[in-house]
Amino acid sequence: MNRLEEYIQSWLKHRTVLNEILCLIKDEHMYFKPWERAFSLSELTLHIANSMDMFVQTIKNGSFKISPVPNYETMDDVRRIVSDYTEKTKGDLATLRNQDLENMIGINGFYASGKVWLENAKDHEIHHKGQLFTYARMIGVEKLPFFLKQPEKR
Repeated sequence: MNRLEEYIQSWLKHRTVLNEILCLIKDEHMYFKPWERAFSLSELTLHIANSMDMFVQTIKNGSFKISPVPNYETMDDVRRIVSDYTEKTKGDLATLRNQDLENMIGINGFYASGKVWLENAKDHEIHHKGQLFTYARMIGVEKLPFFLKQPEKR
């Protein structure tokens, strides 16, 4: 397994848990905010999925571009959008070339290689997934999955 395949598998261990958390959230909580200026639960979730896609597209295309988040009305919509982003991002990650990972790319005045931005993208997702765990606890979810999907026991 090459390094990019290892990265994809490592990222999916986290994204899989994001999907598991979303299965525990009901429509009545999708606009929950722990404080006034926070992301709502649904906004935070879509920010996670959209941002990972944005980082991968930036690395692939060599320039930073913010992409809009699709519209949604229910948690089923949110789950579907996250699932669609997951499949798209998985496919786009698999097409990255070594040159894409070595290219220097500027995002908000910071310049780093695609490889650095890819690690930053996963760290960003993990950070916000941790916030989502807190949101879930605040709305009363008692049984949450482990923070990453463990490999099957042998």
